[in-house]
Amino acid sequence: MTESNGAQNPAPTPSMPDWEKRFRAPRVSLPDWAQDAPHRSLFVSNATGTYELYAWDRTTGEQRQATDRANGTTDGVLSPDGGWIWWFDDTDGDEFGVWRRQPFDGGDDSEAVPGLAPSYPAGLALGRDGHTAVVGRSTDEDGTTIHVVRPGSQDPVEIYRHRESAGVGDLSHDGTLIAIEHTEHGDAMHSSLRVVRLDGSTVAELDDTAGGTKELGLEVLGFAPVDGDTRLLVGHQRRGRWEPMVWDVASGEQHDLALDLPGDVSAEWYPDGSALLIAHSFEARGELFRHDLASARTTRLDTPVGSVSGAAARPDGSVEYLWSSAAEPPAVRSTEGGVVLDPPGMRAPRSVPVEDVWVDGPGGRVHALVQKPEGASGPLPTVFEVHGGPTWHDSDSFAAGPAAWVDHGFAVVRVNYRGSTGYGREWTDALKHRVGLIELEDIAAVREWAITSGLADPDRLVLAGGSWGGYLTLLGLGTQPGSWTVGLAAVPVADYVAAYEDEMEALKALDRTLFGGSPEQVPERFTASSPLTYVDDVKAPVFISAGVNDPRCPIRQIDNYVDRLAAREAVHEVYRYDAGHGSLVVDERIKQLGLELDFARRHLPR
Repeated sequence: MTESNGAQNPAPTPSMPDWEKRFRAPRVSLPDWAQDAPHRSLFVSNATGTYELYAWDRTTGEQRQATDRANGTTDGVLSPDGGWIWWFDDTDGDEFGVWRRQPFDGGDDSEAVPGLAPSYPAGLALGRDGHTAVVGRSTDEDGTTIHVVRPGSQDPVEIYRHRESAGVGDLSHDGTLIAIEHTEHGDAMHSSLRVVRLDGSTVAELDDTAGGTKELGLEVLGFAPVDGDTRLLVGHQRRGRWEPMVWDVASGEQHDLALDLPGDVSAEWYPDGSALLIAHSFEARGELFRHDLASARTTRLDTPVGSVSGAAARPDGSVEYLWSSAAEPPAVRSTEGGVVLDPPGMRAPRSVPVEDVWVDGPGGRVHALVQKPEGASGPLPTVFEVHGGPTWHDSDSFAAGPAAWVDHGFAVVRVNYRGSTGYGREWTDALKHRVGLIELEDIAAVREWAITSGLADPDRLVLAGGSWGGYLTLLGLGTQPGSWTVGLAAVPVADYVAAYEDEMEALKALDRTLFGGSPEQVPERFTASSPLTYVDDVKAPVFISAGVNDPRCPIRQIDNYVDRLAAREAVHEVYRYDAGHGSLVVDERIKQLGLELDFARRHLPR
């Protein structure tokens, strides 16, 4: 067993291996900007070796590090007037804390909403008057609450409370209406919408789960950025995938865009409210469009083939977007041409392109992404890198972890199993009740293809993943013990009942949706889906890494699993580190991957 507090490692040098340079090379997020002061921006960067918030004055070009904490900071919002940076202050990654704020130009931090006790965040919206704030909170004791702070008032006023999960969606441009996403119907995977005034009184409701159709969800995409405009951009799943529509919350009118695009579609407003910026995700790749509302004309914007992980329209009509591919590292680009925000220092070395594979699985065709060393032919040692979520997906985007395995001679296979997003609502919702077991059926089908195609060496197969991917790794090692040579599980669910007992309230609600009830109500389903049930069947050596402050996959349930491995002297190693659900410290990420590479080297046959 090893432990770490994330001690600093040396800065990148040309002599470092490429896999380490990819972690150390400075990165930046897509910059957010103040609605009424678009020259003021906020972004996240790892330039110092820890992911922190940075203020950027586009007029002067000055960039200033705004936060500086041992375990990093990524949750931040600019006030609409650009005067303040709001950021969430938790304890060592436990996600439980308070909002603080500091002046954009620098200065002391102060508690943003005095009078609110620490909690898990459930959304934040800031008014253009510089004083109104809508703060969502989640705790085990209160469920979800939403408070409003208004000009002239010292105390936040509670306007919403419910035991089920909910969150602040948006505040209208004139600061009079609040859009709330809620799951009062008990299905944490599919939200309904309520629009209320600042006093909490209801203006409008939108519920696609009514009438017994519980698997149609809605999401808030944003109010129109125009004073007095009551149009709300909403995401819906009425045709089996995510699509946007415009809902006038005053009149009740719904304008269905009906875009002729095959994948999941999201959208946001252009600053004048006349058009929508459309983000289309299909088969692990992304593209952008402009949709003019008056003419209903949709025009594709020129972006390279790969993944667009964020985009926003500027007041001048240009669009900035964060792009990458499996081979090319990320960059913030503009449709006007060129790179918008180029971090200092070395650029991450490129990797190899990704190949698409479609495999027939028990629930339909499964999409997998494959990378392998240039010029290599199989059979190769192969890592099945399983994504988290579970409602997420792997894409043709740059990832330092898979690239590192390729550098070390491995093929990497990433599977968008049932439960993944981007392949329609039925595919995403298919994992209910037989949780974990369904995903592993799809992974097993792709594993069989990898062996029979000659890509993978069946005696050198690594099952690996973090979060939900870590959970599937442990569950796979126990339920498919003859299939995997080594297992690498990061921040996993290991003992599902204990995890449910200790995790944050919002995740308890999600688990009740996935399993159809709590451990007391459906104990057989939790037992069937818990890695602890099968721990005595694990044959492969297993490496587990865990954050001691993790509120999502808490440490106690991992210790329960490790104790069972130790009791039967199974080959395993455990690495605990001082953070939450993963680390924001670059050195820590490098160390963890280094430990995984070393573990695989020692336990895979030559």
